[in-house]
Amino acid sequence: MSRIPVKPFLITKDENGMFRLTVRVTRYNMYNYPLVTATMQDETFKTMAAARAFAREQFNAEAGQYATK
Repeated sequence: MSRIPVKPFLITKDENGMFRLTVRVTRYNMYNYPLVTATMQDETFKTMAAARAFAREQFNAEAGQYATK
Protein backbone atom coordinates (compact mmCIF):
# COMPACT_ATOMS: atom_id res chain seq x y z
CA MET A 1 0.00 0.00 0.00
CA SER A 2 1.18 3.49 -0.77
CA ARG A 3 1.98 5.98 1.95
CA ILE A 4 0.03 8.66 0.11
CA PRO A 5 -3.01 9.40 2.28
CA VAL A 6 -6.33 8.26 0.86
CA LYS A 7 -9.22 10.65 0.60
CA PRO A 8 -11.84 9.82 3.23
CA PHE A 9 -14.81 9.65 0.85
CA LEU A 10 -14.91 7.44 -2.25
CA ILE A 11 -17.79 7.79 -4.72
CA THR A 12 -18.26 4.95 -7.21
CA LYS A 13 -20.86 4.13 -9.84
CA ASP A 14 -22.40 0.65 -9.63
CA GLU A 15 -23.59 -1.61 -12.45
CA ASN A 16 -27.10 -0.10 -12.26
CA GLY A 17 -25.84 3.45 -12.83
CA MET A 18 -26.37 4.50 -9.22
CA PHE A 19 -23.68 6.20 -7.15
CA ARG A 20 -22.40 4.69 -3.89
CA LEU A 21 -20.49 6.37 -1.08
CA THR A 22 -17.70 4.64 0.82
CA VAL A 23 -16.33 6.23 4.00
CA ARG A 24 -12.66 5.46 4.61
CA VAL A 25 -10.87 5.92 7.92
CA THR A 26 -7.07 5.89 8.01
CA ARG A 27 -5.13 5.14 11.15
CA TYR A 28 -1.46 4.32 11.57
CA ASN A 29 0.18 1.42 13.37
CA MET A 30 3.26 1.69 15.57
CA TYR A 31 5.51 1.62 12.46
CA ASN A 32 3.59 4.55 10.94
CA TYR A 33 2.10 2.24 8.30
CA PRO A 34 -1.39 3.33 7.19
CA LEU A 35 -4.31 1.01 7.93
CA VAL A 36 -7.47 1.93 6.01
CA THR A 37 -10.95 0.78 6.99
CA ALA A 38 -13.59 1.28 4.29
CA THR A 39 -17.34 1.16 4.96
CA MET A 40 -19.77 1.36 2.05
CA GLN A 41 -22.97 3.19 2.96
CA ASP A 42 -26.32 1.49 2.32
CA GLU A 43 -27.78 4.49 0.49
CA THR A 44 -27.62 4.84 -3.29
CA PHE A 45 -27.77 8.15 -5.16
CA LYS A 46 -28.90 9.14 -8.63
CA THR A 47 -26.13 11.74 -9.03
CA MET A 48 -22.62 12.29 -7.74
CA ALA A 49 -23.74 15.65 -6.37
CA ALA A 50 -26.37 13.91 -4.23
CA ALA A 51 -23.70 11.56 -2.83
CA ARG A 52 -21.48 14.54 -1.99
CA ALA A 53 -24.38 16.36 -0.33
CA PHE A 54 -25.09 13.29 1.79
CA ALA A 55 -21.41 13.12 2.85
CA ARG A 56 -21.49 16.81 3.79
CA GLU A 57 -24.66 16.42 5.86
CA GLN A 58 -23.87 13.13 7.57
CA PHE A 59 -20.06 13.21 7.90
CA ASN A 60 -19.13 16.92 7.65
CA ALA A 61 -17.18 16.29 4.45
CA GLU A 62 -15.35 19.21 2.87
CA ALA A 63 -14.28 20.03 -0.66
CA GLY A 64 -11.18 18.11 -1.71
CA GLN A 65 -11.98 15.05 0.44
CA TYR A 66 -13.68 13.10 -2.35
CA ALA A 67 -12.18 10.48 -4.62
CA THR A 68 -14.02 8.94 -7.58
CA LYS A 69 -13.61 5.67 -9.33
